This record gives sequence, structure tokens and C-alpha cells, in this order.
Amino acid sequence: MMKKSRIANPFYLTATLLLLLGNTAQAAKPLQYEDVFNLEFISDPQPDSSGEQIVFVRNWMDKQTDRRRMTLWLSSADGKTQQALTDKDISASSPRWAPDNKRLAYIANGQIHLMWLDSGRTSQLGQLTQSPSNLSWSPDGNWLAFTMFTPKQIKAPVSLPGKPEKADWAKAAIYIDNKQYRADGAGYLKAGYQHIYVMPADGGSAIQLTEGDFNHSGALSWNSDSSALYFSANRHADWQSKPVNSDIFKLTLAGRKLTQLTDRNGPDTRPALSPDGKLVAYLGYDDRKLAHQADRLYVMNLDGSNIRNLTEDLDRAIDNFQWLPNSKALYISYDSEGKGVLAEQALSGKRTVLAEDLGGGSYGRPYSGGQFAAADNGLIAYTQMNTQRPAELAVIHKRKKQTLTNFNADLLFANDIGEVEEFWYKSSIDQRKLQGWLIYPPKFDRNKKYPLILEIHGGPHTAYGPHFAMELQLMAAQGYVVLYTNPRGSTSYGEEFANLIHHNYPSQDYNDLMDGVDTVIAKGFINEKELFVTGGSGGGALTAWIVGHTDRFAAAVSVKPVINWFSFVLNADMYSYFTQYWFPAMPWENPQHYLKYSPISYVGNVKTPTMLMTGEADHRTPISETEQFYQALQLRGIDTAMVRIPEASHSIYNRPSNLMTKTAYILYWFDKYRQKDKE
Repeated sequence: MMKKSRIANPFYLTATLLLLLGNTAQAAKPLQYEDVFNLEFISDPQPDSSGEQIVFVRNWMDKQTDRRRMTLWLSSADGKTQQALTDKDISASSPRWAPDNKRLAYIANGQIHLMWLDSGRTSQLGQLTQSPSNLSWSPDGNWLAFTMFTPKQIKAPVSLPGKPEKADWAKAAIYIDNKQYRADGAGYLKAGYQHIYVMPADGGSAIQLTEGDFNHSGALSWNSDSSALYFSANRHADWQSKPVNSDIFKLTLAGRKLTQLTDRNGPDTRPALSPDGKLVAYLGYDDRKLAHQADRLYVMNLDGSNIRNLTEDLDRAIDNFQWLPNSKALYISYDSEGKGVLAEQALSGKRTVLAEDLGGGSYGRPYSGGQFAAADNGLIAYTQMNTQRPAELAVIHKRKKQTLTNFNADLLFANDIGEVEEFWYKSSIDQRKLQGWLIYPPKFDRNKKYPLILEIHGGPHTAYGPHFAMELQLMAAQGYVVLYTNPRGSTSYGEEFANLIHHNYPSQDYNDLMDGVDTVIAKGFINEKELFVTGGSGGGALTAWIVGHTDRFAAAVSVKPVINWFSFVLNADMYSYFTQYWFPAMPWENPQHYLKYSPISYVGNVKTPTMLMTGEADHRTPISETEQFYQALQLRGIDTAMVRIPEASHSIYNRPSNLMTKTAYILYWFDKYRQKDKE
């Protein structure tokens, strides 16, 4: 039998600890790089249907393996009792309750496992050849549906004759003819496709339901009698050339009958049947070939008729949703002005905000995001985040909100976390209201002068918000004031604001950033000779753009940047998307446009000492972009350095030590050009 560990609510334990320590407690210290390994955060909360208990994923950093690990935990709805369900020696994820609330399916070590809650016993179901995802129980509790990569055998078109037995010849050539042949984080892709499978809940063989050279991935939804599945897929013949054009399908299990329910130019995703079995809700939009297009929430009849858009008036991208038991409303989540919002959306159109502190998808930088799920009794479990701590488990029930976990109590008790202040300012371009945040160093004194770091988000169509950010907090801990903002192009302010940079990036977003810097300088506590700038991905591109347009910064670090849009779209993994949605024409059709917006075109103006940093396995903004700017700066005699992160993809922070490395090198470069070193 698996061992269980029961603890009382850590909030109460922490309060007791503080009382016992009294005045003998040692003063908190600023964050150190190694504190990265003390980070924990909550993800994927799943209440049972009764709302009495919640299973969730507790994410922690393994110092021995330098990996983020995941353990399943169970909490009572009031948070008074909590217990670990899985041991730390396995990484478990995707917990899903059976309809009877007595069993729990989850994924560990690439296999589906089942846990019986009354006994704590677990069993692996079947023996899958690939790792599954998108687990979904059938309403009768007899089946588990999931998606899984299915390899396809492709014979090489050429075989070499004449090889002697036991001869040591070179490895065979790799023949590629797929448009999508590599992906960031996965590398060069194996031949095959994502398909939908079902497996008996008592164990057995996985049964493949879909066929064809198409990918079937994303959420799966059952009809009420467990006879059919609803899913989204791009099954068009030109799917590789039109990557966002997906539709909603119904698939019967018995006859494998496939029925297409939506048909428009644009994505239709994440179908979910209403509890009364009469409606299908889903996300999507009409494709207008804009750089940013916000998902709306739709409902339709089971046959695809009477389609209604429920959130067009909201002008925010819907991230997730779930039906209420009465089938008359849905819970939805979206970002607005940097905050993660939970709301109730009625079919009649009425919308009620329930919470504005949803977050937790990112812990390195303050990106928006978060997850939630609801029980039949109306209890909503969600990942709650603020500027002072990573995501914890919280619930909303009968409009009352309660935080249930405090897994970062040790980190916060031992360390002095920088205070974060929100502010608004006006654009010098068009007087638009712009939002920003300042992170102050510990023991900040407004009567002193501090160095300033401008940290720019990527995307560019993403958003920062009032969320915990380890990288930026580490910068503040070293005595810097850290500024982050949402310039034009950012999401969570409506489609019009996000598309101000459509076919126009970088451009006036640069001015928005400079306006933010000027606003902070006007507060009177910034040393104008110690201004620094950094950012990653889209923020890296803007950093390179900035040093080509101003000399006001003492030093810059451009992380995983785009330097040359012409070479970028012909090297990046998502080149079919970028060429269609980010640019007015192919690069050879309009090279002037690509070069006009490329930082490399302005490298002759750069005087700022500039470091560049990228993962060597980055297929989103390949390291060849970094090398171009580095070599150009070397040719010009500008102080520069290149930091290459071995084996790292675009998500450098995936390994905790790489998050440390990234921040440490940025601060090394900035400290090198501080005024204190010149006195």
C-alpha cells in the first residue's frame, strides 16, 4: 500500500511557528540565486464532483537532478487537512477524478495510472508506447480517452548498395519533406501524428479511434451516454500551410462515424458538452490574418446549428471555461489589464467577475496565466498568485474566497521579497493609458538613488501582470529598481491595442517603453547614468532595437532575440505561421519591410555594451540570430559578449540552474557598467 502523508493546513503551522520564534527570529535576507530551488507552485487543481476534496499538482525543484518535479496532493475543501498522494521519486501530473469520486487517473513516467482513494492502492493501466495527454473519463466510468503520438513508418527513398558485412559506414542520411519538421522543445520531429485513443478503466489495450495524416490534440469531451467524443482537429488537406484552421468534430465509438460540426476559416477548439447534453461550448475566432486574434466563447446545438458568440462584447481572449451544472452559464477565465480574471458568463449575456488574482503559469517572469476547475456544488478551485509569492491553491464557494495552501512559507519567511507597485502613465505618441509595475529592492529608501533595469516581456502578444517573478526579484535583491510594463502590442487590453503593432513591430512600442522609463525617473530616486535594459524573445528583439535607437542605457542584455526578420522566418519552427500573420508578404517579395523592422539594420548606431544570450537548442528564435548581432557588434568594436546555454530550448528556465544562470549573467553584465565601478 502506498504511504500517505497527512498534514494540517500549513497556514496554521506557519502562524504557530512565528509565535514560537517571537523576537528571536533572524532578519529576512534578500533572495539569493540558490533560492530558485526553494520555489514551489500549484498547478492543475481538480475538485471532485461533490466539491468536498481537491487534488492538485505540487511543483517543486529537485536540486539533485536540476529538474522541476511534480507530486499529486489532496486537500479538503476547507484546507484543514492535506496529504501527499504520490511519492517524490516519480513525477505525476494530469489528475482526473472518476465520475464516482472513488478513483483517480493520472499520468506518471509516460503511462496512465489509476489510484483507488479508499485504499491508496495504485496500478498502471496498460503499457503505452508513447506518453499520453488530455485524459478524460467517460461519464459511465468505464473508459479513459486520451491523445497520443502515433509513429508512422516511412521508408527512406534511397538505400546504398555495396555495404560489406560489419562495415563501419557513416550514419544514414535523414530525408525530410514535411513542412513542420521541427519544434522548439522537441527538436527534429519523428514521423507520425497525434491520435485519439480509449482504454478500459480496468486496464487493457489502448484502442486507436482516429486515422489519417492529421493531428488530433487538445481537450476531449464525452456525450452523456458515453457513446461519442467531441474534439478539435485541423483535418484540411492544406493543414500544414494553414496551421490555425481547426474544426469541431463528433466521433462515435461504436461505428467510428466522424461528423464535422463547424466550418469556418479560423480555429475552433476545446469543445465541451453542457451537463444537460443539449449544447456544445468551444473557443475560436474568424481568422482575419491579424498578429493577435482573441479567442471568443461560443455555444451551438449538438448538430452545429444556432452558433452564438457569448463574449464578443468583452474584447478579451478567453483562456478556459467550464459549464455550470444548470447548463445556463459557464465559468470563464481571461486576462484583463495584466490580471487573471475568473468570471461567470450566463448564456443570456450577463457576466459576473468572481476573482482577479488568477495566476501561476510562470514563476520566472511575471506573465499572466493560471488554471481553474469547478465542482457540481459551485466550488471553484484555482491557482492564486500575487506579486509576493508563486501560485498557491485557492477556492471560491458561495462568492467567498479562501487560500488553502502556503507551500512557499519557508521561502517567504527566510527572504525579503521586493515590494511591487503598479502605476499608469500616458504614451507620448497618442496619449493612450499604459500600465507598468516597479519592483523595489529590499529596504528601499526613496531619498537614495538607485540603478534601474527595464525588463521587457516577449511575445510580443503576451502580458505581464501583478505576479511573482523570481528572475526580476533576484535583480531587485541585488539593489536594482526593476521596471516592467505592457507597451502597445500587449494582450489583455483588447484586440485594437494588441494590433497596434500589426505589420509594425518594433515601432511605437519602443516609445511606450521609453515613456515608462521617463515616468520612473521623474519619481526622483533613479540614477540616470545607471539605466539598464533586458528582455527575452520579443523583449530581446526590442532590447536590440532600443540600443540601435538610443544611447541612454549604460548596458543591455538581449536574451533569445530576433535580429533579422528575413532570416528568422526562414529558420524558426513556426515559419508557416509567422510569414502569414506577422508580415504582409513573403521575405523575398518584400525584403524592404523585413529589413526596416530588423534590429540588424540599425546595428551601425549601437554604442551600448550589449550581451546576447540564447539556448543552443532554441528552434523558436534560433541562436543564429544571436550570432548575427554578436558578430556585427564585434566587427564594429562594441563591447559585447555571447552566452550560449547548452541543450536549452526557448524556455531557458525549464531547468532551475539555467534560470539562475540567466539572471546571474544579466546582473554580471550590468554590474560591470555600474557607476560605482568607475568611482
